[in-house]
Amino acid sequence: MKVLGVSRLEAFYKKHNQAKGPLEAWLDDVKRADWKTPQDIKNGYKTASFIHGNVAIFNIKGNTYRLSVNVQYAFGQVLILWVGTHAEYDKVEFWL
Repeated sequence: MKVLGVSRLEAFYKKHNQAKGPLEAWLDDVKRADWKTPQDIKNGYKTASFIHGNVAIFNIKGNTYRLSVNVQYAFGQVLILWVGTHAEYDKVEFWL
């Protein structure tokens, strides 16, 4: 998959150094992936959630962090929308 918005990850882990390794591992995995459906994501990420508009939510580092992305399956693209702590995620409503 082609991943867009990687700078959001980089900005986040500059402030949250413990997130760097897990986010980089997620990024490497997604770059090698070929997701065609949400089930393809679930096959590799059992705890991934899905909301409207092809938005997938990933638990990172044992659910310490949350990552939301928009997946354009037909184009093989993943756009990073938001990354934050679990506590911050509970307050975010911009995609609802």
